[in-house]
Amino acid sequence: MKPHERFVAWQHCHRLTLFTYQLTQAFPKSELYGITSQMRRSASSAAANIVEGCAKRGASEFRHFLDVALGSLAELSHFALLARDLKLLSNEAWVEFERMHDVAGKTTMGLQRAMARRAARGPQNIRTA
Repeated sequence: MKPHERFVAWQHCHRLTLFTYQLTQAFPKSELYGITSQMRRSASSAAANIVEGCAKRGASEFRHFLDVALGSLAELSHFALLARDLKLLSNEAWVEFERMHDVAGKTTMGLQRAMARRAARGPQNIRTA
C-alpha cells in the first residue's frame, strides 16, 4: 500500500473522482472542454493534492496541500451544481454526488485538522509521527 492510500480522505476523494468521470461520460460532446473538463480536473486535483502532500516531510506542508484539495472540492461542487442546473445531471446522480462530495470534504477537513494539531507540536515527519 502506498503511503497516501492509508488516508481515508484520499480514498473518498479517489472514489469521488471515479464517480465524476462516470457522470461526465454522459455529458454532451460540446461540453468536453467546458464543464466536463473542469469537473474532471477539479475532482482529480483533490485526490492528487492529498498524494502530493503526503509525499512531503512535514505536517505544515501537508496541510497546505490539504487546503488546495479542499479548494478543488469547492470548485468541483460549483461545476456539479452548474451541471445539475443545466440538466446535465439527473436528480438521482446529483443526490449521490452530493453524498460522496460531503464525505470527501468532511474526511479531508478532518485530516487537515489532524495535520494542524501535528504541525503545532513542531516539525516532524508525517510518516513516522
